[in-house]
Amino acid sequence: MPNLLLFGHPFSSYHQKALIGLYENAVPFTLRMLSPDEPKNGAEWATLWPLKRFPVLVDGDRTIAEATIILEYLDLHYRGDVPLIPDDPAAALDTRMMDRFFDNYISTPQQKIVFDALRPDDAKDPAGVADAHAQLETAYAWLDGVMAARQWATGDVFTLADCGAAPFLFYAHWVHPIGPQFANVLAYRNRLLARPSFARAVDEARPYRGFFPLPVPDED
Repeated sequence: MPNLLLFGHPFSSYHQKALIGLYENAVPFTLRMLSPDEPKNGAEWATLWPLKRFPVLVDGDRTIAEATIILEYLDLHYRGDVPLIPDDPAAALDTRMMDRFFDNYISTPQQKIVFDALRPDDAKDPAGVADAHAQLETAYAWLDGVMAARQWATGDVFTLADCGAAPFLFYAHWVHPIGPQFANVLAYRNRLLARPSFARAVDEARPYRGFFPLPVPDED
């Protein structure tokens, strides 16, 4: 049995991205919670990854940083019934492209809006926030066309790209609601929420919703 350690926090979208991959294939691991209540975990994490970004996965003497790379590592070394990267090179490329889409064009602007809400009034960036809202609207429109003919991010099978899409669309809807004109995106978000791996991650994060600096939709 693997003795994997995952450093992160349940409310983090990128932590959830890695978590979904672990849950999809029932890979056993131990959570090293990063919080003020667990200073030893924070000290160990800072030693392993001085850049202090999470999640970080530890497998024996290997330290793997960045959620996408963690998922690639899991698929390479702990592949189960749900392969996260298709064996076909062309399909694998599509998976990685969609993964980058969700990271760069859904998560990044969403986080821009959240981080700005946490800033003091004299450090706000209204122009940057406006740009982030506009980028999310454009990303929703593009994704809606893509998802018109797909069940999951790349087609009929759940992949690495969906691991990121789940938490990123979940939180993006909180800061820039997905309008009814993007019915395919809303339906996809609902399918992700119904996926047992992500539903578990959402439930584990519920106790920390007070950290969110903006209103949380009642339906979630």
